[in-house]
Amino acid sequence: MASSPSSPLLLTFVSSINASIHLYDHQGFREVGNSYLLSGGSEGIVASSTPGTAISHAHSFIRFENITFWRSKEAADQHSDMGHSTGLIQVVIFEAADRDNIGGSAYGGQRSICCTPDLAKLEGCKQGEVIRIPSATDINWPIVLNVQFSGKSLSTSMANSEVPITKTGMYNLFFISCDPKLKGLVMNGKTLWKNPDGYLPGRMAPLMKFYVYMSLAYVLLCVTWFFQYMRFWKDILQLQHCITVVIALGLFEMILWYFEFENFNRTGTRPVGITTWVVTVGAVRRTVSRLLILSVSMGYGVMRPTLGGLTSKVLLLGITYFVATELLDITEYVGTINDVSGRARLFLVLPDAFLDAFLILWIFTSLSKTLEQLQAKRSSVKLDTYRKFSNSLAVAVIASVVWIGYEVYFKATDPFNERWQSAWIITAFWDILAFGLLCVICYLWAPSQSSQRCVKFL
Repeated sequence: MASSPSSPLLLTFVSSINASIHLYDHQGFREVGNSYLLSGGSEGIVASSTPGTAISHAHSFIRFENITFWRSKEAADQHSDMGHSTGLIQVVIFEAADRDNIGGSAYGGQRSICCTPDLAKLEGCKQGEVIRIPSATDINWPIVLNVQFSGKSLSTSMANSEVPITKTGMYNLFFISCDPKLKGLVMNGKTLWKNPDGYLPGRMAPLMKFYVYMSLAYVLLCVTWFFQYMRFWKDILQLQHCITVVIALGLFEMILWYFEFENFNRTGTRPVGITTWVVTVGAVRRTVSRLLILSVSMGYGVMRPTLGGLTSKVLLLGITYFVATELLDITEYVGTINDVSGRARLFLVLPDAFLDAFLILWIFTSLSKTLEQLQAKRSSVKLDTYRKFSNSLAVAVIASVVWIGYEVYFKATDPFNERWQSAWIITAFWDILAFGLLCVICYLWAPSQSSQRCVKFL
């Protein structure tokens, strides 16, 4: 669907907070075009299992609770002096597919959210209110609810109400005022967005099941590795201890993500402390995994018992990578930091991407030197192992590059998140790739009777 000039006017200001209970604490309206608006949120919602039924576990809705608007004393006096007491605020809910049904333009000019005198003549809208065109699929949508000030009152409250969702889609909520005298309007309160299975946003809901499957996969890997580990515990290498740590961190991370999502789904909120703990474990796991791959590429545990003089450099890189990853993950997942601007997020993405590129370069450079040394020593068994590792690593890097290209394409061709139901795959891919590469390392360097002897012979 081609987007019209009105799309950026509203959807550019959509809040990126993922919490299903959206809190508004003295938030101010912004001037956009000929209106003042405040974004109330945007989420994918799955239709109710039984549309039109009473509130139940399988009921999808957007609920308004304790919504209060505050205007300045000057605005209250101006409305009273004009002989009327109406300061109108409109609550607008629409599906992303109906984004062009809000706003209009006169004579092909700039598109407006609010009805102007010219638009009132041309389109029959009511001057001073939001332009609403009924949806082609349901004339009752978009939803527009009116809230008004009375007398010289500085505040007005919206009645607690609930809008049932009977069609699956990406829904957007805006609080809009077309009254120029309501400049400086602020709002308090909260909205609750619920899917049939809980408060977890629709685009995140599949990840809860995904983390269950990933936890089971890690359990299976853990049991298999632990069996070999205990069977040959007298011949265990330091490298295999490191692999054990990575497996344990991976299992721990997947379990934590599941319980964090389960809590989110049950309560509708993401406590900052819990989410910070989860992303910290993830950052540690990714850091240790990359250092493990780098160490293996340098021949650690095969060509050399330690990294020698390179240890300090590897540790410094690890600490730097952990800090960059931790900051990026906190930006992505923790609390209201999700509202960080595009430039600020880019500022955090670039160091992480640069460090990943540097790591890949260092890994393949080290791997090349290790292969040359093994060829010179004519260690055919270890040479074959490292060739398999090198090929697996090359496949993982190529898959990563291809997936990054797909991710860029996915986001560029879906600016309004209309493909939200499949967006979870973007996140899931990286966990699957990391698990697959870990399985390869476990297979190639599984504990055996010859582990210690192979190191001594080299």
